[in-house]
Amino acid sequence: MKAIGYKTPSPIAAANSLIDIELPTPRPEGRDILVEVKAISVNPVDYKIRRSTGPADGAEWKVIGWDAVGVVAAVGSDVANFRPGDEVWYAGSVIRPGANAEFHLVDERIVGRKPSKLGWAEAAALPLTSLTAWEALFDRLDVKKPVPGAAAAILIIGGAGGVGSIAIQIARQFTDLTVISTASRPETRDFVKSLGAHYVVDHSKPLAGQIAALGIGAPAFVFSTTQTAQHVDDIVELIAPQGRFCLIDDPSGFDIMKFKRKAVSIHHELMFTRAIYGTPDMDEQARILNKISSAVDDGRIRTTAKQNLGEINAANLKKAHEQLESGSTIGKVVLEGFA
Repeated sequence: MKAIGYKTPSPIAAANSLIDIELPTPRPEGRDILVEVKAISVNPVDYKIRRSTGPADGAEWKVIGWDAVGVVAAVGSDVANFRPGDEVWYAGSVIRPGANAEFHLVDERIVGRKPSKLGWAEAAALPLTSLTAWEALFDRLDVKKPVPGAAAAILIIGGAGGVGSIAIQIARQFTDLTVISTASRPETRDFVKSLGAHYVVDHSKPLAGQIAALGIGAPAFVFSTTQTAQHVDDIVELIAPQGRFCLIDDPSGFDIMKFKRKAVSIHHELMFTRAIYGTPDMDEQARILNKISSAVDDGRIRTTAKQNLGEINAANLKKAHEQLESGSTIGKVVLEGFA
């Protein structure tokens, strides 16, 4: 089967950073399904792992990619929820080979049914970011539980990015929260407004004063998807006492003691945790993906795919990584089909 991989972690500009390769087609066992991959999207986890992690012991190649949509080609002996021919979507597991390949093995417990009203590429934009946003909102921040005295509002930092753009929609469609998004450019401000943000503030300027000027009170919740380190002091100032703060990036020197006086709880979100540890509620990811799929088909959630770079190959995947690493991407970058 065709795949894209590498042998040595390297910058994307390196000639061997991503290479078109041929690998044996895997066979499913147990609860694994074998998916014929139709489209993928690219996330920051892809370039972070490409730059830092080599092949597993005994493996010649490292294949990455954790957003996929496709058709079930075969199933393991213990699979209960899928059969060949089913159209599926998922993000997979970071401790297993990724989906930058024609065929991919994934545990059925973290797989959902693809929305019928989206094409392959449109659907590929959503699994990882939807799972991340949903888990951040409902499992980590517990937004259904009010914070006494706080505004029933959430500030989403980085609203035009992959996670932020779906988090805005989920917050609007599945909660009664007032949604405040950050955006700094005219095109990103327009984008987050179109997704349903009630208010937009500029993350290139101090945030606390802008939030206070809205006149709605101190938000109960803050969800930071990017550049957390540069906003920590503002978050401490603007969040309500006893509020809840969730982040998904990796700020260096992050001082949680700044939040102690307000008794703010700090939550990390990593959507791979359930799959990495095989948690008892691992199959919750399948349920989340099916909820999002139904919301898409009902017209409540829209794809965040903004650019389709064409066929799935090393050259196009390099372009996607370069674009994501630039930090200026709006929504998601997708690739579709193998030559």
